[in-house]
Amino acid sequence: MSSVVLDSSALLAFIHGEPGGEVVAGAVGEAVISSVNLAEVVTKLVERTGSLELARAALGMVNVDVIDFDRLQAEQAGALVTRTRSRGLSLGDRACLTLAACEAAPVLTADRIWATLKLDVEVRLIR
Repeated sequence: MSSVVLDSSALLAFIHGEPGGEVVAGAVGEAVISSVNLAEVVTKLVERTGSLELARAALGMVNVDVIDFDRLQAEQAGALVTRTRSRGLSLGDRACLTLAACEAAPVLTADRIWATLKLDVEVRLIR
């Protein structure tokens, strides 16, 4: 079991040295991320650097386990749409929250709207 689940926004804040990145730095050794959220991070890094190799290099400094997005998580993330639609959560957002529920771990995010959700997941804002 992990101590914390990272949202894409949290991992990107750490990689880019943005505000809140220091909060993530204290958790990366015991953190996990969904493969869906890792895909989001890689997408943003490739858009920024223009290269998968540079994206991989940036991710190389991060010690985080990647958890495969499986059928159960897919079903649970899909089911969350009715409870989160009014807040505009994406599939990636719901995948992250689902992983946190499955891991019984808090989630780190920069997405302030998550703090207003009434779910059985502890949301910790990094900034």
